[in-house]
Formats: sequence, C-alpha cells, structure tokens
Amino acid sequence: MAVVLALAGCTGPGPGPTGGNSPSPTATTGAGSTAPASPGTPGTPTASPGSVTATTPGQPRVRTTIEGLQLPWSTVFLPDGTAVISERDSALLKSVQNGRISTVGEVPGVVPGGEGGLMGLALSPDYASDKLLYVYFTAAEDNRIARVRIESAGTGGGLQLGAPQIIFSGISKASTHNGGRIRFGPDGYLYVGTGDSQRREQPQDRNALGGKILRLTKDGKPAPGNPFPNNPVYSLGHRNVQGLAWDSEGRLWVSEFGPEVNDELNLIQAGGNYGWPEVTGAPGRREFIDAKVVWPSTAESSPSGLEIVGNTAFLGALRGQRIWSVPLEGENAGTPVAHFTRQYGRIRSVSLAPNGELWALTNNNNPDSVLILSLSG
Repeated sequence: MAVVLALAGCTGPGPGPTGGNSPSPTATTGAGSTAPASPGTPGTPTASPGSVTATTPGQPRVRTTIEGLQLPWSTVFLPDGTAVISERDSALLKSVQNGRISTVGEVPGVVPGGEGGLMGLALSPDYASDKLLYVYFTAAEDNRIARVRIESAGTGGGLQLGAPQIIFSGISKASTHNGGRIRFGPDGYLYVGTGDSQRREQPQDRNALGGKILRLTKDGKPAPGNPFPNNPVYSLGHRNVQGLAWDSEGRLWVSEFGPEVNDELNLIQAGGNYGWPEVTGAPGRREFIDAKVVWPSTAESSPSGLEIVGNTAFLGALRGQRIWSVPLEGENAGTPVAHFTRQYGRIRSVSLAPNGELWALTNNNNPDSVLILSLSG
C-alpha cells in the first residue's frame, strides 16, 4: 500500500504539505489563500494509504478575538455555553461568557515549570447532575488528575471551585514531555495522553505510565475492557501525546510531538504500539503501528490540541504557528492544509463550541487570545 505524503512539523525548516492519493497538493498560508506545494521534497508530510476525497467543512475564518489570557492550555464548554479555560503557569481556571473573561479559581497543588503546570480539562459526561470538571496538572513530584466541582458563586452569575479530589497520580514529570490532554470518550471513560517525561524506557513498558494513552473510569481506576488486565494503559509507544478526538464512527485519533522530525497524527488501536523510541513516523515495521500523517520537519507543525468536525481533523500547531486541517475518510487521512500561517503565532488547542464555531488558543504570552473561528461553506 502506498504511503501518502502530507507536510512537516516541529523543528527544522520544511515546505508545505503534500498528499500522495489526493489531487495536486496545496498549502494555505492564510484564510482563503492557497499556494502550490512541491511534492516529493524533503520535509513533505506523509498521509495514510488509500484515496481520501472528504473535504473540509469550510475555510475557517476568524470571527472575533478575545484577549487577556496567559498561556491558556485547554478549553471546555459548560451546558450554557460558558467556556472554561486552563492557564498553564498561573494555575488559574478562567471563564469566558459573552466575551468577558473572569477568574473561576486557582487549582491547588499545581507546580508549574517548563512544559508542566495546569493543562488538560475534561467535563464529566454527567456534568448536568454532578457538576464535575477533571483537570490534569503537574504537582511537586508527578503529573496527576483531579476532579473538582464547579459551583455558582451566587447571584452575580459567576463560578467558583469546590475542593479538588485527586483520582489518579504517579505519572512521571519532567521539564518537557508531560503530555497533559484528557477527554471523555463516547464510551464514557476518561482518556489521558501522557509523555515519556524524558524517560525513554517508559513508552515500551506496559507497567509504566509515561508515553501512553490511559483509559480510566470516572473514579480513576483502569477502565473495564482495557487491553491489559487491571492496567490503565490503552496504547503504548508514544512520545508526547497532545490531542485526543473521536470521529463520527467513534475512532480515536491523537496528535503527537515527534523529536526533531516526524510529528504525527495517529489512529489509535486498543493495545497498539506506536513505536517510540524505537521508531517515529511511518517506517512500515510490522511490530509497530504507522502514523496516518507524518510531518517530517517539526518546524511546520508541533501539533497540539486536536478537534474533529465532520470529516475533518483540525490541529493547532505550536512551532508551526498555524492551524492544520486534515480530511479523514474511514481509517485514512488526506493531505493537510495550513491556515493562518504565522498570523497569530503559536496555537495550543482547537475546541468545538456548542454553536459550531472553533475556539483556538494562542500561546505567545504577550498576552494570549482566544480566536473564535467560523467555518464557512
């Protein structure tokens, strides 16, 4: 089966994306503007085998921006449409309602440093009754997950935090490669993306928590049906998982940082081994699962938060300073297209709001913004 080329990602220069089974590749450098990319050149991304004809739901366009955040990391939306956003270094949760930013509260026990701090957020699937928010953060000795109740602050309509409860701990920490993305899946279980925390022996060790996707119950126990008995590990061989999203058929896709080469978009199989640190990208070795899209040069990507809308995956790019859209069809991925290249700086995450818009978080620390994107077409 032919491997389709896509575009490059995290360190080192490289040209725009191309696709092997798609029509002539293009790279988008701003909303609505396209320029031809050169196929087959060094740094060209690779996509999955198979023809992909799915199209994007529309060109993303910035409808408005909301300024006043510092290193925002993750966004969730309450049933009334209020956004709750984590700030990595301040350890604060902020709310955004009607364009106004308010402080909800500080998560206790967060020890920021390097790439660590207050990171992923996930809203309980039973939020209407339990009002629980799950948070992933770096503590003094490890990375851990807590749940905290979001409570009304009174007649003013604000929000406040209850006392947090630690439900899972012991995920190794370091100055880099802390993972941090969490999300409840269609099955009601909590999926957790971890990093190797600079411990290269962990990703291939089923009994280590680093370099994995974990699958937990709401109480932090290994979820029933996990591939390894009484073990939270769902997949292994990851370097630094940054995004989790499910397509319309319930398939889990993840974005992942490569080293100086080979950023990845992966389709996850329960019990699957994705190769790190033995391999990166899509080398075609039988004992490992190839990535569906590979950005050979990480300067074009460093893919962080991931969202899927219709048949399109949207990825925020940090070093690449853009948003990538990737058409999906079944288990195949097509040619990535870049949007807003270097217009807004580093993009940490993209999240789907209840009204169908995308919220993208910048990470330039000067201060940072929410970009609210409408999808035309």
